[in-house]
Amino acid sequence: MAIMTSSQARENFLAALATLRSAKVRSGLTVLGIIIGVSSVISMAAIIQGLNKFVQDKVQSLGSRTYFVSRFPPGSDPSRWPESIRTRRYFQYDYADFIREAAPHVQIVTTFGTRGFFFGDSNQINYEGRSVEKVIVRGTEPQYTDAIPLFSVQRGRFISAFDQEHARPVVVLGAAVSESLFPYEDAVGKTVRINGQLYEVIGVFEHDPGLFIGPGVDAFAVIPLSNFKKSYPEAKELIMAFTVPENVSLATAQDEVIQAMRRLRHIPADKENDFEISSPDFLSNLWNQLTGALVILTGVISSIGLVVGGIGVMNIMLISVTERTHEIGLRKAIGARRADIRLQFLLEAVALTLVGGTIGILVGATVSTLVRTFVPSIPASLSYLWVAIGFTISVGVGLFFGYYPANLAANLDPIVCLRYE
Repeated sequence: MAIMTSSQARENFLAALATLRSAKVRSGLTVLGIIIGVSSVISMAAIIQGLNKFVQDKVQSLGSRTYFVSRFPPGSDPSRWPESIRTRRYFQYDYADFIREAAPHVQIVTTFGTRGFFFGDSNQINYEGRSVEKVIVRGTEPQYTDAIPLFSVQRGRFISAFDQEHARPVVVLGAAVSESLFPYEDAVGKTVRINGQLYEVIGVFEHDPGLFIGPGVDAFAVIPLSNFKKSYPEAKELIMAFTVPENVSLATAQDEVIQAMRRLRHIPADKENDFEISSPDFLSNLWNQLTGALVILTGVISSIGLVVGGIGVMNIMLISVTERTHEIGLRKAIGARRADIRLQFLLEAVALTLVGGTIGILVGATVSTLVRTFVPSIPASLSYLWVAIGFTISVGVGLFFGYYPANLAANLDPIVCLRYE
């Protein structure tokens, strides 16, 4: 196997750069495909990595050991539900009390009801001529924030046991709702009108714009569950959240809840559950489904760019072989082996693709920086792994598409080469 010295490698690299400079337009078009392919891979990897962290942080904020009991499968398309799912009975407000007694390994069990646009309802909050529409009204119990830490109060307080017991007309507002109604003053202590009824603002949640696949805490107005039941008897869609302590098996706790729900809903032993138990991981699963198509699209675009760039590299190297046929003959005449010639042209091809790959990595890094700067919620970051992958792709394209021209040059007859004009 031929070994190239550092001086030979430097000479071949300089020869490759000279080839680039001698045909700037042709070389530019050649490396453009490599740039597009590598930059799309790098930038998309950085963005998806940032989005993955964003989604995982959201999942953690919902509670790493928090589970939800609902009538329907979360994150699924209602139009695809069979009749057996669409006709399931509504949950009752007293379910949580029964589960607390029947599931000793469960820490918190809390019920909440929601009135929002996604259920076909409309809400409006007013304060002295200002109004906010498309707000989501949710009725909760005092334990709600312990079960779902995402709803964290920034100012004031959350709903108390006294508020729940007496169905008091109090509300905790999302930050965006609060800022819209009270742009110049503190909302806590003020009285707002929600769908025509007066409520005292007792707290404001921390900012949370939500995921791209759903509204965040900013859009919520949370009232006591008892008041919600009295004010909106038509809002029958209830969901329960329960938490499992760290020292308790998740399977044990879930099985207790399942058995309690089956007794509550009088499900025969030979029938399937008519309810769903899910963890916040369903958000991750939904996100993975969404990014799957994005990854495939990026892969197709990158592949096209790399193939186009690779064909360009092969073309420019074939031209280079033709233009330097006499030089190849001279080198062989003074003792250069086939392996030396092959290695020389392969290195030139790799140098071409490395130029495109380096520019592609820089473009990808710039894109990820711009995304991180202008969209702070998406912490796009370029990892060393993807930089290494970008360089590997560049070298791989150079070797794959440069081998044929390099092998062609290595197999030329030196006598024919010397006669070539």
